[in-house]
Amino acid sequence: MFEIVREEPYEFVPPVESPLWCWIVRTFRLRGYMRDVYRVETFDYRGSQHLQDSLDRGAGILLAANHSRLADPMAMGFLSGDLGTELYAMASWHLFMEGWWQRFLIRRMGAFSVYREGVDRQAVNQAIDILVENKRPLLIFPEGAVSRHCDILMEFMDGPGFIARQASKRREKAGKGPVVIHPVAIRYSFDGDVDKAVASDLEAMEKSFSWQPQTHLPTHQRLRKIGEALLTLKEVEYLGAAVEGEPHQRALDLIATTLRRIEQKWGVANGDKDLGYLNVVARVKKIRTVVLPDLIAKKVPPAEREDRWRDLATCYYLQQIAHYPRGYITGQNDLPERVIETVERMVEDYQDRASYHGPLHCTIEVGEPIEVSAERDRSAETDPAMALAAERIQAMLDGLAAERRTKLFGEKKN
Repeated sequence: MFEIVREEPYEFVPPVESPLWCWIVRTFRLRGYMRDVYRVETFDYRGSQHLQDSLDRGAGILLAANHSRLADPMAMGFLSGDLGTELYAMASWHLFMEGWWQRFLIRRMGAFSVYREGVDRQAVNQAIDILVENKRPLLIFPEGAVSRHCDILMEFMDGPGFIARQASKRREKAGKGPVVIHPVAIRYSFDGDVDKAVASDLEAMEKSFSWQPQTHLPTHQRLRKIGEALLTLKEVEYLGAAVEGEPHQRALDLIATTLRRIEQKWGVANGDKDLGYLNVVARVKKIRTVVLPDLIAKKVPPAEREDRWRDLATCYYLQQIAHYPRGYITGQNDLPERVIETVERMVEDYQDRASYHGPLHCTIEVGEPIEVSAERDRSAETDPAMALAAERIQAMLDGLAAERRTKLFGEKKN
């Protein structure tokens, strides 16, 4: 959390158009980096012709992809190289603040910053200009955060739809072709011994609770016990006591109760009619936009600074808790990549370290283009084009997951 949320003034970081650096990185470094760091070794692409057709017709192209792993932007770099085009990509500002070399490199790979803790007009204008000029496709991850579950899509943020619509309006006035959104599904699969792969991480977490390693239990039961222990720790921390009941409902109640308390404390209206899903990412962003500015401006005394950071840390962990979907691991024909994802999320949340398991295979499927209207449909609760993109991404993910089940278990259904 402390690497993502920074207590310093934001400055927009523009991209640097450098086909040479893109070629150098993709040719000599990217594949080894993906293998050594993220354990992603092989790739295949589907539907590339849909994107090629849009490139050939000169459309302004927005690639809207799901975001389950930090490796996703680099994986998309292989797709763009396969098509002979480079990408621009909207990336969280904190990524540009992790050393001069990373900042230097990702700018030349086409990335520009976006400030996730407020309205970043420069980033929005940069994105609109890219779509209007259509030199390269623009890659955005509309979920707004890394989910760590590649089979279930989170709600989309509002920004990408606004960007596409404004660019479409400008292109229409200039007599240019349309802006199109290509939904992109990114999915990873693991074909190794999943129980062996996660054993050391599970044992490390169990020992941190002063438990004996629960090796007598199957992996899914160990995961459930660890998950309940982590949830109980957060209940005691945020509510003062553990709560009984079904774990997933307990997690939803913990998030709802604690977010409401923080929103009321800082005068933040959540605007959320349905607290079943909670829309945690958007609500956490609103809280940060209220809590952070005075911290950055150094306008708060030490005691209040500590209190604000405590609330920011709480919001971060609530968002992480929300990323554990109900029924993702059941113990009955669990897909191995789902087990991997869940363990990696637990290690990240509880031990604050990255743990990657492989080898992984990455499949990228590009959907058909969705033409973006220049006019806003004020009767729609969400942007129609982005809603359709989300629907198609989820359908593609469902199809890829069904293929995996058929391959592993001979099932014909998802």
